[in-house]
Amino acid sequence: MRNFRLLIAYDGTDFSGWQRQPDRATIQGQTEMALERILASAVTVIGAGRTDAQVHASGQVANFFTAKTIPCSNLRKALNDVLPAAIRILKVEEATPQFHARYDARVKVYRYRIFQGPVCPPFLARFVHHLPRKLDAARMDEAARLIEGRHDFTSFAAADPEGSKCRTDRTATGEKSRVRCIYSSHVVWRPRTSLLVYEVRGDGFLRHMVRNIAGTLIEVGAGQREPGDIRRVLAARDRAAAGFTAPANGLCLVRVDYD
Repeated sequence: MRNFRLLIAYDGTDFSGWQRQPDRATIQGQTEMALERILASAVTVIGAGRTDAQVHASGQVANFFTAKTIPCSNLRKALNDVLPAAIRILKVEEATPQFHARYDARVKVYRYRIFQGPVCPPFLARFVHHLPRKLDAARMDEAARLIEGRHDFTSFAAADPEGSKCRTDRTATGEKSRVRCIYSSHVVWRPRTSLLVYEVRGDGFLRHMVRNIAGTLIEVGAGQREPGDIRRVLAARDRAAAGFTAPANGLCLVRVDYD
């Protein structure tokens, strides 16, 4: 059996997230259907991260197994011919039999973009959260830096029990762990494009974690919270202590790194 590794970009607006769901269009589902059509056999595509509905990706990684002898370049072309235009296969390569897109992932990078102009251009609207009210980027960046390090991110996890999305899901006792290590977390203001960009890089993320952090940072930027409140939110380990969940369309999975 051959193990193919895919690099995928997608506009998630019209999809119900990555994970296959009955009677709903998803990135995993569309990719599997395309592969079944090309290879004439069913395959299971494993993604590095289960992005939510309307979340985008410029660097999602996936893998699947097949006994077919199709060359990588031919497979990429065939997939892009069959898949909807909102999903593009950027690269296809053969991986080692042991490679697993999800469990071998070591670092993921997410980016959340907020458009601060009075009128959002139509070609940006699907990929940003439009918030014309001026936010204080310096305060937001100060707060974002406090996310860095190893913390229990229960306060920033989804309120429902379906929490974890990475290879370190469980503790030694078998319980789900909500401890993650964030290597970098910062906010940048780009005046030329009127974009506030929050970028976070870590070893794994809980469901809705980046969007909940982004919503909390927006409240800091609007003067509703102090930057130092992040410490209190983390210590509370209570979803009610953090801010609102920022809209999905501003979020993009930028990159997944492996050893």
